[in-house]
Amino acid sequence: MDFLLDVSLVDGPFLWLSIACGVAGAACLLWRRSRSWPLVVLASVAAGVGIVALAHWILIDVLAVFSENLPFETLAWSVPAVAAIVLCAARFPRSSWRGRSGSVVAALAVVLLSVVQVNVYFGLNNTVADLLGTAVSRIQPLEAGLQRNQGTKRGVPLSQWTAPESMPRGGLLRKANIPGTSSGFMARDAYIYLPPAYQTSARPDLPVLVLFSGQPGGPADWLTGGQLRSQLDKYAEAHNGLAPVTVVVDPNGSGSANTMCMDSRIAAADTYLSRDVPAWITATLDVSDDPGQWAVGGFSFGGTCAVQMGTSHPELFSSILGFAAEQEPALAKDRNKTIADSFDGDVNAFESRTPLVLMQQRTYEGNGMYLTAGATDTEFTDYMHVLADAARSAGFTTEEHSIPHAGHSWDAVVRSMPGALSFLAGRWGLPQ
Repeated sequence: MDFLLDVSLVDGPFLWLSIACGVAGAACLLWRRSRSWPLVVLASVAAGVGIVALAHWILIDVLAVFSENLPFETLAWSVPAVAAIVLCAARFPRSSWRGRSGSVVAALAVVLLSVVQVNVYFGLNNTVADLLGTAVSRIQPLEAGLQRNQGTKRGVPLSQWTAPESMPRGGLLRKANIPGTSSGFMARDAYIYLPPAYQTSARPDLPVLVLFSGQPGGPADWLTGGQLRSQLDKYAEAHNGLAPVTVVVDPNGSGSANTMCMDSRIAAADTYLSRDVPAWITATLDVSDDPGQWAVGGFSFGGTCAVQMGTSHPELFSSILGFAAEQEPALAKDRNKTIADSFDGDVNAFESRTPLVLMQQRTYEGNGMYLTAGATDTEFTDYMHVLADAARSAGFTTEEHSIPHAGHSWDAVVRSMPGALSFLAGRWGLPQ
């Protein structure tokens, strides 16, 4: 049955089947011998638009579930699903039980199409295994043989390291809990990628990449939507088994939480990410302890968090990868609510921790920032330009890239990653 887990949800037969079902379901719902039925259809579509708009307003402006507007594409694909449900209900009064059953099946077919298209847009669950979480659940805990032997010297310098013939071809994924020793923060398991070079008896002094996912979400999103293992394996295969030891860390504690990666009344997230995480990595893994060989990155909320960490702690993270980062952290679209909920309304306490203010106050000569955003993700593209301009003025070596035909999605991250790794390699002295 494993072959079912590998079935793609974003292309191939399943995608075309969902399209066929959705079109057939819509045709079934739209057809009826009644002069007034076209008006009912128009009313159902109008109701779909209104319900989606109302739900979006409640989620963003009332409940503040998300700090930014949802992508237009996801809202647009939600309308057919809602309209189909309304239209299905409109058919009930004058239908037989067979007709009602057919209408329900037709509506569900349209809903399936909408759900599949939203997933295609975000690119989070690419296979059945991603959706069910089976692949991630099989990742083993980090065993002692892959940990650093306490009291031993660091690894072989990269300039002196030679790949042995027996080196494995692919990297390993492991998981571990990184305790909040200093912060008291309770994080979900982190995921660790160890490249082929790490698995040799004479491990090289490898650089470190710390990653954060979006919100809502979790570290596993980098493995599914971000296709992290295949991305790093491809890089390692082309570069003599060398790639950064990559640790995907949880800055929130749960899928719905939002710490803004700050020390505030919400949580001591900054302390966790800047003290507990680096201390655990250097004590547990054979990696470089040179800050010039450490980078931090993330997507969406995670990209914002990465820019925060790199500007707040340049002595720890000399390079930043910001995929669709906001120009400042947020709990809600209303900035006043963000400041009220996190710092009791103290504007100065909040702003003193934001990247744009920090980049006005400090210089970052020798540090690097790589920013990307999907070309159709106009709001975050604007944020990218603002951050890039501030970074250049503050002394960062800066690159910014708009990804063609991409939105606020993991697809944009996947397409950006090769360039981001090349940017880091140039700064780390790895082969490019």
